[in-house]
Amino acid sequence: MNDQEKQMQVAVVTGSSTGIGLETSLVLAKEGFSTYATMRNLDKSADITSKAAREDLPLTVLQMNVDDDKSVNDTIKKIINDKGRIDVVVNNAGYALVGAFEETSMLDGRAQMETNFFGTLRVIKAVLPIMRNQRTGIMVNVTSMGGRVAIPFDSFYHASKFALEGLSESLRYEIEPFGVKVVLIEPGAVKSDFWKNLKLTRNIEDSPYRPVIQKLTESFEKMTQNAIPPEQVARIILKAVISDNPDFRNIVGEDAKSILEVKSNNSDKEFQTFMKKQFGF
Repeated sequence: MNDQEKQMQVAVVTGSSTGIGLETSLVLAKEGFSTYATMRNLDKSADITSKAAREDLPLTVLQMNVDDDKSVNDTIKKIINDKGRIDVVVNNAGYALVGAFEETSMLDGRAQMETNFFGTLRVIKAVLPIMRNQRTGIMVNVTSMGGRVAIPFDSFYHASKFALEGLSESLRYEIEPFGVKVVLIEPGAVKSDFWKNLKLTRNIEDSPYRPVIQKLTESFEKMTQNAIPPEQVARIILKAVISDNPDFRNIVGEDAKSILEVKSNNSDKEFQTFMKKQFGF
């Protein structure tokens, strides 16, 4: 992909207020893509807006709530009215719901699936006809190492990411004949506000699961100390976007690579033993 082609292309990124979404939006804009950085709450747009303004980047911030049909459809229509095309979509919006499955309400569980899975599906549904008619485009779905490996007390989070992996794998066969690619990005631990935005299903003080949850929380804290910066994930996303033949699965981070390698080389029982030692539960 040459510079002229990139300057003609339009990219849309969800969950752009912080972390991977913010850095990906900036990286794409720096590469010459006309970039729309979308987020649920525009009150959190100051950081990306100031960074883009300092470098005079081709970046526009728009409000879009991936949980809402009208919000998604209206935003995509606005972009089409402005630019006439969409070439890149990075589905990054999401959060993690933490707590024992038994203590997680159906309301909280549905909300997790709504944002992490159906939110991505909603954006894909809105953009796919555009890319299919263009006969070109790439959809980058940011899942996680947690879309292939599960740990306790993240059951609904893992369910949402496993579902997105399955959707992406099936979808890529359907839309490849139309020149549209699907790519998965599977990061390990990332230094971002994602970990600060964890949602607990309940106060664990009186939970029968408290001892194990506390051990797991300590493991999370250790993981974040060695976590990769979101800029590293953004660079992998850019590499996939500008490649003529990107890999379907893109693992990011040594922690993710090592854990997935152990899983592929061992039985389920052996891997379970490894994970219990790894995370101290």
